[in-house]
Amino acid sequence: EGKEYEFVDQVVGGVIAREFIPACDKGFQEQLKEGILIGQPVVNVRVVLNDGQTHPVDSSELAFKLASKYALKEALAKAGPVILEPIMKLEVTAPEEFQGVIIGQINQRRGIIMNTRIDNGFVVIEAEVPLKEMFGYSSDLRGVTQGKGEFTMEFLKYSPVPKSVQDELIEEYRKSKK
Repeated sequence: EGKEYEFVDQVVGGVIAREFIPACDKGFQEQLKEGILIGQPVVNVRVVLNDGQTHPVDSSELAFKLASKYALKEALAKAGPVILEPIMKLEVTAPEEFQGVIIGQINQRRGIIMNTRIDNGFVVIEAEVPLKEMFGYSSDLRGVTQGKGEFTMEFLKYSPVPKSVQDELIEEYRKSKK
């Protein structure tokens, strides 16, 4: 999780005229905005431009921009990109008799229990849960704790989605493009 995009110009010997280098950078950035899997931006990418060819008649800013866009699209396909999802840090507090059912709920939501502790008859459960799985959690928690449970949630990180989820997202995106 470093820079979202880094462009490195390693062209030597004038194989690409200097005035076309910014057009290459622009083409790369345009391709990164739409990705190749589900039309979402690509992050954590370093693009190194080290070769190319200038043609006295056919070279233009547009030609270099389009060529760069196509080259990056091919490279991304070979790189095996993954879809990232936001992961939330979840902290649930409830009377300790509800510990088992709360942990079960978190597990059903693809959550990972990081810590549990008992404090004055209350259980405090810390977990990491995908944001997508947290919709409706407030109602569910109230229901299983008789209204006695509460939680806080904050953004923690981005993590790759499971392959089954990625395949589902790609299929949904393809259907929406038809």
